[in-house]
Amino acid sequence: MRLHPKDNVGLALTKLKENCSFENVITQNNIPAGHKIALVDIQKGDTVKKYNQIIGFASQAILAGEHVHTHNIEFRTFERLPESNLTNNNSANNTVSKSFYSGETASFKGYLRPNGKVGTRNYIGIISTVNCSATVCKRIADNFKEDVLASYPNADGVIALTHDSGCGMSIEGEGLALLQRVLIGYAEHPNFAGILIVGLGCEVNQVSALIKKIETNEEQQIRTLVIQENEGTRKTIENGVKIVEEFLEGLTDLQRENVSAKHLCIGLECGGSDAYSGISANPALGAAADLVVEQGGTVILSETPEIYGAEHLLIQRAVTPEVGKKLMDLILWWENYVEIHQGSLNNNPSPGNKAGGISTILEKSLGAVSKGGTSKLMDVINYAEPAKTKGLVFMDSPGYDPVSVTGQVASGANVVCFTTGRGSVFGCKPVPCLKLATNSPMFNRMDEDMDINCGEIIDGTINVQELGLIIFKQILATASGELTKSEEFGFGDFEFAPWIIGAVM
Repeated sequence: MRLHPKDNVGLALTKLKENCSFENVITQNNIPAGHKIALVDIQKGDTVKKYNQIIGFASQAILAGEHVHTHNIEFRTFERLPESNLTNNNSANNTVSKSFYSGETASFKGYLRPNGKVGTRNYIGIISTVNCSATVCKRIADNFKEDVLASYPNADGVIALTHDSGCGMSIEGEGLALLQRVLIGYAEHPNFAGILIVGLGCEVNQVSALIKKIETNEEQQIRTLVIQENEGTRKTIENGVKIVEEFLEGLTDLQRENVSAKHLCIGLECGGSDAYSGISANPALGAAADLVVEQGGTVILSETPEIYGAEHLLIQRAVTPEVGKKLMDLILWWENYVEIHQGSLNNNPSPGNKAGGISTILEKSLGAVSKGGTSKLMDVINYAEPAKTKGLVFMDSPGYDPVSVTGQVASGANVVCFTTGRGSVFGCKPVPCLKLATNSPMFNRMDEDMDINCGEIIDGTINVQELGLIIFKQILATASGELTKSEEFGFGDFEFAPWIIGAVM
């Protein structure tokens, strides 16, 4: 498949043997499924183009019909803003055609909180301020297994949110500020009906300082315990269990209500990507994201290292020059960050990504940005900063999936959509996570983990827009309480992973 008339490489949808005819060229070697094949002779140093965008440079002469991958293509930096001519994204707008959803006002059944936020689930959360209180949090949560929760049908679960930080850091600085943004974002999240915060007592991230920054409402109660002030571990656990029981008893009369889809805030994530990601699951999710925006909702795109090389496609869609500059500043920060740590942003494609046909970070990023659809980029926010602007929002984060999704949830995402080509397994309590497979073989192999098969686009049985509508309707069903595959399996207890940054002392 040639993805754009100006491309000099094509995509092998299935495995091609040597001496096969493909786009009027003869294969010079075996081409794995999902990998690239040269459509013309490419000279050493020439640009290699896919999606009509530069994905790398030929590290040696490549003959028409040859396999194009990491052995003969290399990463280089280059000026990208003049290359912003991907026709798929040039017509950025704030809405998509109303005919795509028949002009209907979409809705779902959610938990309407007194502050106007809407939850898609109803959890009780136990948050540790520091790693030192993590065991106590987990022991409290362990008292509320399925047999106990059966007596509380309105409760989706009790989850301990623990982490590896909270002390050994400066009282002033981005490290503590970032951690507190995450914890505050979770404490204020509408998917929690009650929050218990547990501290040790001597940590840098003090309970008293944290609680002052949290906005609460009458329904979403916030309680605290400090181990050193509460007669130690055993007594703190006993008191914690009593508090959680009180939370659960208060859920008896809480019911879902029909609310507008404008209350949706969708986290857009990809992991275990392959070469199909950029032509199936990611653009299909982008079509669904456009529908969420059309309905007045919010979609959060993140993973800054995984838009590197494609950031110009988002910058040209920025609602103001200031928003575009904020994104460019993030790219410059990451370039400096990896240089300090003697890394390269091109290290991002994992071994699994490369096995799936992705050669460079440029190629990976061009596929990743399509998750954001075609609407305007309305805002750029820091990691775990509240997403207060409707429409497409970009949140700074690493490409590591648990860290990225943790930030999205802290920013307000009440549903996460996660595309994968290799077969990532993931959940993110307290928020449901829909898994979108990029190809049919993997979907069929891992159907117990995958929710939607976007490989049907590759198979030719459905187009991107049609599948986007299916994804959107599944988002509504999930937001209304329908369980995802990861929820059925119980994923999400160990995926809470705040970004740790700054000096650890």
